[in-house]
Amino acid sequence: MLKRLASMRAAWLVLPALAVLAACSSIPLRERETARRDLFHKYAGPPIDGFTYLGRYDGWASIGRYELVVWTTINDAYLITVSPPCEDLQFANRIGLTQTAHQVTQRFDFVKVGHWKCMIKTIQPVNYLAMKKEMRQKSADARAAPRDDGD
Repeated sequence: MLKRLASMRAAWLVLPALAVLAACSSIPLRERETARRDLFHKYAGPPIDGFTYLGRYDGWASIGRYELVVWTTINDAYLITVSPPCEDLQFANRIGLTQTAHQVTQRFDFVKVGHWKCMIKTIQPVNYLAMKKEMRQKSADARAAPRDDGD
């Protein structure tokens, strides 16, 4: 009985601290995620029917509940929006893509996440070279900006 009370007391002491830490850390993270998603949308072109896919991709990133970016080469990126329900896309460690004749198409193919086959709603090419150029410029501008130390 005393062990149970001691563990309950410890839980009551730890839970508020975890809640405060989670609240403090989630605000900037959410803002960064929103800024990242907005940046990809800014450089996304109009929807296309599909893209060439030779069975592998260079990387991918979830940028929303139903959105991900897939890089087929170091500079060729595609913003893919899937139809709900597509659970766990934001938390997936890996994805798969189906293909039709070396093409990932909006009409026939899927994004595989765990046991889900998520229907592709739209595919948009991303001008990733221009996006990287803007990010490099912003980084250079931030480094060059004079610092205000409050003196």
